[in-house]
This record gives sequence, C-alpha cells and structure tokens, in this order.
Amino acid sequence: MNKGMLNNRLFSLFDDDDPLLRPFFLHGFSGLLHLVFLFVVLLSWVCNKFKKKQGFVRNIASLPYHRHALICSLVLVLLNFVLCLLDKFYWYRNGWSELIMIVLFDSVSKALSWLAISVYLYTQVQDLSDVKYPLLFRVWWCVFFSVSCYCLVIDYVYYNISQPLPLQYVISDALSVVIGLFLCFVGFSRYIEPIENGSFQEPLLSADISRVPDGEECKKSRGGETVTPYASANIFSLLTFSWIGSLVALGYRKPLDIEDVPQLASIDSVKGAFPLLRDKLGYCRGDNSSLTTLKLAKALFYSMWRDILLTAFLAMINTVASYAGPYLIDSFVQYLNGSKNLKQGYLLVSAFVISKLIECLTQRHWFFKVQQIGTRGKAALIALIYQKGLTLSCQSKQGHTSGEMINIMTVDAERIGVFGWYMHDLWLVILQVGLALMILYKNLGLASVASLVTTMIVMLLNVPLGKLQENYQTKLMESKDHRMKATSEILKNMRILKLQGWEMRFLSKILDLRNIEAGWLKKFVYTNAVVTFVFWGTPTFVAVVTFSTCMLLGIPLESGKVLSALATFRILQEPIYNLPDTISVMIQTKVSLDRIAAFLCLEDLQTDVIKMFKTGSSDIAVEIVNGNFSWDVCSLNPTLKDINFRVSPGMRVAVCGMVGAGKSSLLSCILGEVPKISGVIKMSGTKAYVAQTPWIQSGTIVENILFGKEMDRVWYEKVLEACCLKLDLEILSFGDQTVIGERGINLSGGQKQRIQIARALYQDADIYLFDDPFSAVDAHTGSKLFKECLLGLLGSKTVIYVTHQVEFLPAADLILVMKDGRITQSGKYDDILDLGSDFIELVGAHKTALSTLDSLDTEPVSKSSNLAENSSMGTFQASEQSLDVQRGEPLDEIVASIGQLVKDEEREKGRVGFLVYWKYITTAYGGSLIPVILLSQVLFQGLQIASNYWMAWATPVSSSVADPVEVSTLIIVYVALAIGSSFCILGRSLSLATAGYKTATLLFYNMHACIFRAPMSFFDSTPSGRILNRASTDQSTVDLDMPNQVGTFAFSVIQLLGIIAVMSQVAWQVFLIFVPVIAICIWLQQYYLPSARELARLVGVRQAPVIQHFAETISGSTTIRSFGQEYRFRETNMMLIDGSSRPKFHSFGVREWLTFRLDILSSLTFAFSLVFLISVPNGTIDPSIAGLAVTYGLNLNQLQAWVIWSLCNLENKIISVERMFQYTSIPSEPPLVVESNRPAHNWPLCGEVDICNLQVRYAPHMPLVLRGLTCTFEGGKKTGLVGRTGSGKSTLIQTIFRIVEPTAGKISIDGMDISFLGLHDLRSRLSIIPQDPTMFEGTLRSNLDPLGDHTDEQIWEVLNKCQLGDEASKKEGKLDSLVSENGENWSVGQRQLVCLGRVLLKKNKVLVLDEATASVDTATDNMIQQTLREHFSDSTVLTIAHRITSVLDSDMVLLLDNGLLEEYDSPTKLLMNKTSAFAKLVAEYSVRSSSSFGVTSGS
Repeated sequence: MNKGMLNNRLFSLFDDDDPLLRPFFLHGFSGLLHLVFLFVVLLSWVCNKFKKKQGFVRNIASLPYHRHALICSLVLVLLNFVLCLLDKFYWYRNGWSELIMIVLFDSVSKALSWLAISVYLYTQVQDLSDVKYPLLFRVWWCVFFSVSCYCLVIDYVYYNISQPLPLQYVISDALSVVIGLFLCFVGFSRYIEPIENGSFQEPLLSADISRVPDGEECKKSRGGETVTPYASANIFSLLTFSWIGSLVALGYRKPLDIEDVPQLASIDSVKGAFPLLRDKLGYCRGDNSSLTTLKLAKALFYSMWRDILLTAFLAMINTVASYAGPYLIDSFVQYLNGSKNLKQGYLLVSAFVISKLIECLTQRHWFFKVQQIGTRGKAALIALIYQKGLTLSCQSKQGHTSGEMINIMTVDAERIGVFGWYMHDLWLVILQVGLALMILYKNLGLASVASLVTTMIVMLLNVPLGKLQENYQTKLMESKDHRMKATSEILKNMRILKLQGWEMRFLSKILDLRNIEAGWLKKFVYTNAVVTFVFWGTPTFVAVVTFSTCMLLGIPLESGKVLSALATFRILQEPIYNLPDTISVMIQTKVSLDRIAAFLCLEDLQTDVIKMFKTGSSDIAVEIVNGNFSWDVCSLNPTLKDINFRVSPGMRVAVCGMVGAGKSSLLSCILGEVPKISGVIKMSGTKAYVAQTPWIQSGTIVENILFGKEMDRVWYEKVLEACCLKLDLEILSFGDQTVIGERGINLSGGQKQRIQIARALYQDADIYLFDDPFSAVDAHTGSKLFKECLLGLLGSKTVIYVTHQVEFLPAADLILVMKDGRITQSGKYDDILDLGSDFIELVGAHKTALSTLDSLDTEPVSKSSNLAENSSMGTFQASEQSLDVQRGEPLDEIVASIGQLVKDEEREKGRVGFLVYWKYITTAYGGSLIPVILLSQVLFQGLQIASNYWMAWATPVSSSVADPVEVSTLIIVYVALAIGSSFCILGRSLSLATAGYKTATLLFYNMHACIFRAPMSFFDSTPSGRILNRASTDQSTVDLDMPNQVGTFAFSVIQLLGIIAVMSQVAWQVFLIFVPVIAICIWLQQYYLPSARELARLVGVRQAPVIQHFAETISGSTTIRSFGQEYRFRETNMMLIDGSSRPKFHSFGVREWLTFRLDILSSLTFAFSLVFLISVPNGTIDPSIAGLAVTYGLNLNQLQAWVIWSLCNLENKIISVERMFQYTSIPSEPPLVVESNRPAHNWPLCGEVDICNLQVRYAPHMPLVLRGLTCTFEGGKKTGLVGRTGSGKSTLIQTIFRIVEPTAGKISIDGMDISFLGLHDLRSRLSIIPQDPTMFEGTLRSNLDPLGDHTDEQIWEVLNKCQLGDEASKKEGKLDSLVSENGENWSVGQRQLVCLGRVLLKKNKVLVLDEATASVDTATDNMIQQTLREHFSDSTVLTIAHRITSVLDSDMVLLLDNGLLEEYDSPTKLLMNKTSAFAKLVAEYSVRSSSSFGVTSGS
C-alpha cells in the first residue's frame, strides 16, 4: 500500500509539467555540457600554444594522484566508446528511439571530452608555481559529479515506475558517480611539488595547512628519517587511520626499533610546538616573575586552539550521536509491539546504525586528536622547563634541587599532557545532562525535573570531594619531590655510601620518605574508592528517584519509556562517573601548572652583570671595579667584598689563598654566576672555563673535547698532546670514540680533568678561567699540563687560574691573594713576598712541606730528574690510564671485550610474559583479594542486569496493557537490587584500592632494596636517568594507574559477557555473527599487539635520555653558559624530546587504528541483531525484552572495543611493572652481615693488613689488573701508595673495601680473611677520605654523623680539630645549618675537611686517604697531615697522594707498576738508592716545586 502511494507520487513528477526531470532530457543536458567543456578545453589549449609560456611542460607526476586521474579519464573514454557501439547495434536491431539517440549523443560527447582531458593531462600542464590542477578541471569535475548523481537518481526512479532502462546505462551512471567523487577529491588535494635538486618537500595536511611552514624538507630515506605518513595521508587514510597500517604490518613481522618509527611532522615536533608556546607566553619578553598559572594555561590554549576547537566539535557531534539510540528505543519497542512495517523497521535500523557509525568515527578522531594535542603540549613544556633550567641562578638552584626539577619535567609535564583527555568533559557533562533531560521529558514528563535535581545534587557532592582530592594530590606530589630529590643525590654518590657502609642507612631514609608519600597515596586511593562507590551507584540512584517520582505523580511507566530512560541513565553514567576523575585530573593539572609556573618564575641569572666588549676592541681583558658579590643576596655578609683588579690581554693571573677564601667564587663572579650587589665587571672577548669539580657529559671523548665545534684535526692533535691524552686514546679499542659514562663514571679524576682542559683549549677562546684543575693529577702530569697548556698553547691568551700549588705562582704576571672574600694582596711573586703575612703563610707552608727533601743531595737529584725527564720510564711516563679508575671498571678492557661500557637501555622484546601479570596480581597478600574483587564485580553486574530486566518485565508495553505488578512492588524490588549492587561496588572498590596500594608498596621496596644492594659495576654502567625513570614515572604508573587498568580490563570483560548473555537470551541467532566478529577482533588484536607493545617499550626507553640530559645540563650549566653553548644544548634537548614523542605519537595512531576497526565490527554485530529483531514474526519475542537487548546492544560496540582496548592498554602499562621487575633481579653484592663469621666489636685491634698473592680483574673475561700482589701493611704504621695513575693503587683500595672482589689470593686484616666477612661489618670498621669530597643535602650534623652515633660535644670537638669550628659557629643553625644539594654552599676544600671530620668521629684502626688533599692548599694539607699524625698515631694509614710530600713522612712506601709490586720499603731507604723509581718520582716533584715557571714564560 505504501509502495503504491510512493509510486503514484513519483509518477506525478513525470506526468505533466516537469520534462527536465525525465532521463533523456538530463542525458541531453549532460551531453551539451560535455560539448561546451570540450570547446573550452580546446580554446584553452590554442591560447596556451600562442602564448608559448615558459616552463609550460613539467613533471606532472608531482600533482596529486596524477596517474589515477589519467586512468579514470581513460576508463570513462573506454566506457562511453563501448556504450556508443552498443547503442549503434541496438539502433540497428530495434530501430530509432528518442531516448536511445539522446543517450548516444551523451555517450559520444562524454567520450570526446574525456579523451581531450586525458590528452591534456598527459601533455599540457599549468604554471610551475601552481600546485593544483587547473581551476577549469576542478570546477568541471564537481559539475560532472553533480550531474552524474542526479542522472543516477532519475535512472533509479524511472526504472521503478516506467519502462526499464537497459542495465548498462544504469551501470554507466553509477560508475560516473564513483569516478566523479574521486576526481573531486583529487582536484582539491594539495601537494607540494618536487624541487629542482630532487629532494622532496613535506606534503601539507588539509587540516593544518595554515600551520605547516612552507619549504619544510622531508627526508625520504628509511626508518627514522622518514616523516610520518600522517603528514601526507589522504582524507580516506586519515578517516580510517590507514596511514599507520604500514607500521603495524612492520611491527607484526619484526620487533620495532626506534629506527623503524618515522619522524614527526613539523607541527607535532617540539621545534614547531615550542616556538608557538613561547611566543604566546611572551616568555622571552619582559619580567618572567609575573608569569601566573592562568597565563601559562592561556598560552597553552592559544598555541593549539585550532585543534582544541576541532576536538570540541568532534566531542559535541559524538555526544549528540550517542543519545540517538536512547531516543529511538521507545519507538523501536512500539514498532515491535505493533503491526510491523518493514520499511519503517529498516528506517529505524538505519537510524540506529548511522548514529553508531557517526559516534564511532567522531570518537576515534576526538581521542586521537586530544592525545596528539597532549603530546605536543607536553613536549613544548619540557622544552620550556629545560630552557629555564639553563638560566637559573645559583640561589634558585639551591631552593630547587635537580630531583625536584626532574619531577617537574617528568611527572608534571606528563600530567598536563594527559589533561587533553579530560579538557572537554566539564562542558560535555552539561550538554549530556541537557540531552538526557530532553529524552526523559519526552518519555516521563515532569519526572525529568526530579532527574535534574538529583543529578545536580550528585554533581555538588564533587565540591568537597574535589577539595579533599586536591589536598591529597598536592601532598602526594610534594612528598614525591622530596623522595626523588634524595634518590637523585644518593645515586650520584653511591660509591661513597658503599665505601662508608652507609647504603642501608640511606635506603632507610628513602623508605622513610616513601612512607610519608605512601600515607598520602593511601588516603588518595581510598578517597577514590569511595568516589567510585558513590558514582557507580549514581545512575541507579537517579533512576530510583525518577521512577519513584513517576509513581507519586501518577505518570504511567511503560517498558519502552523505562528502557529509554535506563539507556539514558546508562549513557549519563559515564560522564557522571568520570566527573570526579575529571575534577581530580583538573586539580592535578592545576597543581602541576602551579608548580611549573612557579618554577618558570624563579630568578634567572642577572644578564646585565658583565659589560661585554668585542675581541680586540679594548685594552682590558677582565676588570672588576668596587665589586661586591654574594651567593645569597639576602645575606648581610657578602661572599666577595671590595674586589678591584684589572687584567690586560695576554696576562697570566694566579689566584691563591686558604680553603674557603673565595677563590672559586671570584672566578664565578667573572663568569656572571654570582649575584652582583654593586660594582662593575668588564670583559673583552670569548671565554672558556675549567671547573674545579670536573663536569663530563655522557657521550664520546671526542664529543666532550669538541663540545659543538667543527673538527680541526691539526689543532685537535695539538690539544691532545698538550693535555697528555694521546696514550689514553691509544690504549682504548674505540679511541676517542669511547663512550664516557654518566658524570664520567668510567674515568679517573685526572682523566676527567684533562678532558675538561682539552675541551677548554679546543675552543681557542680569548680568556681562560682555570679553577685548580691540576690538583687531580700527579706531579709529573700536572707539571707537563702547566707547561704545555698554560705556558705553551695559551702563551698568548689571557689566563686566570686558581691554584694551591705554590710552584705555579712565579709564572704569573699578577698574583691575587685572597682571604675571607677579599683580595688582601696583589702583584708579582717577588713583589708581594715580603709585603704581607697571608702570602708568606702560603709560601711558608709549601717550604715546610719541602723541608723533607732538604737532606737530598742536589747533584744526584738533578741527575735523576734529568733521567726522569729524558727517559720514557716505561709505563711511568704513561699519562693516566683507566685500568683502576676511581669511578669504576677499566675502560680499555671493557670496550675491548664487550664494546662500550654504557650501552643503550635494555628492553624486553615480544609479548609480556604471563609470569609478569601473575607476579603483579599475586604480590599483595598472595593474590587472595583477586577472587573477592572479581566476585564483587560479577555480583554487581548480575544485580544491574537483574534490576533492568525487572523493570523491562514488570512494566507494561503500552498504556492499553495492564500492569504485571503493583507500582510500589516495582519500585521496592528495584531499590533492593540497586542497594545490593551498590554494596558490591563498594566492596570491589575498597578491595582493588587495598590490593593496588599494597602491591605498589611492595614493588617499591623490592626494587629499591635490590638497587641499593647492587654492586658498583651496575651503577658504573647504568645512567642514573634509567633508575630515576623507574623510581619516578614507572612507580607513578604502579601507584595510580595499574590497579585501575587491571580492574578496568576484568570489569569490562564481565560487562561484555553480561551483554552477550542478555542478547543471546533474546535471540541466540546473534551468535551467528557474534562469533566470527569476535574471532576477527581477536585476530586484529593479535596483529596489533606486537607493534603497540614495542612502541610502549620504546616510549619508556626513550624517556630516560631526556631526563639524563636534563640532569647533566643542570649540573653543568655553569660550564655550558661559560662556553656559550646554550643553543646547542637546547637543540639536543629538542631532538631527545622528539625521540620520546615519536613512538608515543605512533602508539596513539596504532591504538586508534585497532579501535576504529573494532567499532566497525561491533556496529556490524549490532546492525545484524536489529535486523533479526525486526524480521522475526510478531509474538516470537517479547517486545520489552527485545528492547532491553537493544538497550544493552547500544553499548556493545563501545564495550567490545573497550575490552580489546583495555587489554592493549593494560599490556602497555604492564611494561612499567616489567621494567621494575627487571630491577628486582639485579645481581646482588655479598651479604652485609655473615652471622657465622662476625668480627669482635673492637676488630680490627691492631689494623695489620696482610695481602697474599692478590689477583684482581674486573670481569671474568678481562685481563688481570693486580697480578699476584703480596705484602703486609703493619698495624699502626703509615704506608704511602705511589705509582703513576693506572698502576693499580685505586684497584687495591677498592679490593680492600670489597668494591671489587679478588680473583685469587686473599686480604686479611688482623688475621681475618675479609672475603668471609659481611660487607657492612668490613666497611664500617674501615675509614676512607675519598678523592671527590661529598656532602649530602641536610644539615652539617647529618653529614658528619649520618648514623647519629655521636653527641654534639664530640662533633664540635671534631670540627675544631679539622678547622671548621669557626666556620660552623658563624652559621645561623650551627650544627643544624643547612647543606644544599651536593654541598654546593660549601667550598670543595671545606667539603674535604668535613670528610676528614667523619673519619675523626669514627676513628677506626684502618684509614685510607685517596688523594684526600688534592683540593686544598698546601697549608691546609699540612694541617690535615698533622691532625692525622696526632689522632691516628696508632692506626694503619694507607695514603694515595699526588703530592709526594704527603707520603714522605710515612713509615713505608709501596710503589706499584702495572699491577705489580716494584718497591716496598721505608722512604729513607728508597731515597738513598738514587736509581729507585721512588727516588725518581721525588726528584721530579722536587724539580717542579723548586722551578720557576715564570722564567719559562718569559723566555
């Protein structure tokens, strides 16, 4: 009947007054249009011929889809030619027909015009500057598509109501529509053409045309050099995420490496995102202290506003589409209940499916875009934080340690990146509530007001909950900062902790900090559990109130309306449920923005401190007039006072003074590092700086020396020669390509210092500042460095050098003597010698130290020194090697056998093993809570389904049907079921929070226990950034994300099974489509997972270099600024950020690639179910129960995709657990305590150290470093260990402390073999003053007595003994005066005295001095030696010293050569033998100390 009416209506269109709608008129019009177009094309071709335009012919292949367009044109030519033949044959057989003639005319004109287009495309093109097809073609293709569409429609109508057209014409019109659509797409695609040199420029995305800079070059090589296909994808590829398909396929074939991941497009790269943010922030203009959180948030928005608005539009369309289903459910139930009209049924099905497809498409691109925005914003913020870190003043650094800054860069920037997921949720809730109320009002009338009021009450509950969560979140982040700060400092100084036996004490400090953090974490997760309970119950609560209101108002409840309301509540459940999460994330984001804004507001270095002049433009190199400087600008006592001096170009200036006099601060104020209170600093030319504490960057040796400059091989070789580095490079398998570990961990102190000097020399600067770099090298090397560098290569340069070696002072043109922050004397060596007591005190101390040498006969010494200088002396003439490096394993042997010491971070490959999951879920309480959690969820889901089933069954289909039960019974049962489900969700939430919290706590403890018990070789080869990444990012994932991820997967599976159960109960036939769809989904998931897994691992691995580079930059910022290398370091940082963003961006892409396909398959299942329901005969299925199935089916696509997505996300997140488990299986050191072999409380009593046939190698496959050493250090005697660096001295010390275990032989102390003792028992009974003095953040008391074993009186006594009593009493807090990170607010010499104080407190029987006086002046050195003689007179003292005078008063001297004992006797006996190696060393030192370098310089 309806079909007949439709046909009659359509007939009326063709009966009377509308001949233009008849097919033959349309085809006639089409033919005429083609003829006109043909004429225009020919005319255009003729005009171009006459113009003879230059550059007319060009490479057409650069146009988008040129070949495809040409093929389409030829297809249309061939098609219309065939139709012409068929028409002619038909006319010949059946006679003339008006319609056939019109169609024949149309075919001929089409064939000719498309032939002209084909010829034109093949031979003629537009101007080279144009990057599109001619406007004529683009307009024509749109017209052709429109006409073809209309013809096809009329053909279809004509075919149904009149004589049928031949099928070939319908096919022709259909094919014309498809080709026309494709040509329209081609015509409006825009590509950038190839440039002349053959390289390609980057395609422009239509969505981002305005923001992608023209001329951005795109390298088309393999792997990581290829720009992401996203940048050049067509519209179809973008919509379906097909652009990522090649990477998914590659990942399925093999594990992905970083080289396989394409580069980011320019707009997603940090180089594109950072300048936008910086410009919007106005960060480089004006006062940064005015930066507020609001300004930062606005700058982030305006830098990405187009994409943010696009995601808002997609989110809005998605929301509207998602409510189409609930709106249509009542109509669907009524349709099933009434007389079925299949057309109306199919219309309803179409509406359901189309809305689902729109929902799917918009959601996928919404999610992808917000992740893209988040990654871009995070990258820009990290770059901004890094730039700020480069310019921070020293005072700002003291208030914000590197651990805090790393946390800001990792955790806070990451949180702002994640915020993209939630940024639209607040206004979407309003839209969703509005749509829900419209549907509810349509179905339930005034009862919808009750829904609104209830929803508003629930939302208002978020205010106190939100404030509570904000407080907990802030405290959690603050406590995490403190923990990370302490962890970072401890990792830097792990060697000292192990030597002192303090590692477990400091582990307990970390655990105490973690306990504070865990307290806030516990409150946070339990608050979230309560919030989860409240808001999972909210939809049911709203439904109860609404239905109860209907009962009170007498509004009839029909099953269709009830199901529509339930579906609405179900959709509304997610935004209401996510609302507290959204508010929590917004609070976290605000906290993070506050922290970042506060960091960006920190005080920078004063940029106007120094008046700079160009090289050669002034007769002044450096000048300070009336300078007053203070590290603490608030202090009433400036660090440097009344500084006045002037340095002319080419002068050598020496700065000397006692420990803490202000020598290093003077160099720092010349560099502009110390805040200026008053005065003027002038400088002319470029500068280079060598710090007292070496700063070596991770990378190769040559990279550290070149430091960003181009290689000049001749100059490079001269620098290596002058810095005594030639032999070092020769013995290394990789030469100057050897990779240096973090902070130069695998180099000796002398090597690091010489590489620093080489770096400065290679810069060929005008002014050189040396902060006592010769203290870390032995006498011979120091002498050679001074001659070759300062007096040789830098002979014509301006050099200002701080030194404690008095023998280097005569070479200076000007000497500045400092005391208490003032320059007390200045002038030449001879001029100031008799003018004041300060300089005489220094020189007198030096002469006193040399008095031991007075007994030597001058002539033999001279001869022996000549012998020393003129002979190679075998290995003694070698510059420093790294066989027994102070910082770890021998470089040359490691690289020779296993390659570089520091390797790329290891990552697991392939599927995450089931064992990882099992270990995770059974860590807490043996997994006993898992059944409770799962049972609670099953009961919750069952009760939810039961309550909805009850409402569907117990309400009538329509008002004409009687109520199955009383309304009061209906509501009471529903409320009972709702309360039951609420308690189930409460039990589930609390159990999950408990299990997650306990697991995170145990994993933290296990990982840190293993790290602190790891051998030093682990720390030597593992950059701290890798450990910090696990302790920060991975730990945060385990703390907050993993419980939810595991729970989400389990709960979504249970929900999916519930939906399947409901749908199959209604129609089991749904399994016919559901089973194959699930099979395809599983296959897609297996196809996708390898790529997603490896990309997630790459994300974790690539994050550590960003952190490590930032930490290195913070510690070396003074050096970086002094060399003017800020720009290069920023560029490196951006490269590392992009390296981290690349796998993350493509990880988002592959995830959406999978989810899009799963959504389509789910929609197919849903469509099949709907078609089946409308196809079954009336009465077969209860309409109410069928409506219930549809209600659940609305979530099918989302839930089915959610199951797969949550599984994939779980596997990505579990990688953090996997990485933490890696560090819970690190090989451990021997036990700290061996109960069966504990020494007596007063052991060692005598301190006799007996070494028998000691052989040591650093690894089983490496050669021996100590080769059969046998000797005895008698108890109570002082023994000096002597030998060129690399002879095995430090290895021997490390073996005594069991940092390295012996291969053969043994060491006994007081008769006890130390290999059978516990490490803590051994190390705590020995004392050491290390070469690099270390202080920890805290107080002076905690640094002297970390274990808290001594009283204040004992500590003050020790401070007075090591001459720090006066300094400590000047400070405000006395013993509780604060020590900043790494002891930066104490001079290096003062830190060394604190180390002396530690051993004086412990007063053990065995004391080791490892270059202990390298950083102090001679007078302080003499004082230290005197203090040790007084207080360790009955102790065994082993001394390694570069100053020979430090060992001359020893009872015995042990001289090592290449791991063998060469000489072992008293100093007197050894000096009597003028041919002994020790006598030669003493002679060499004597010659250097008594020589005047000033003579050399003057010659």
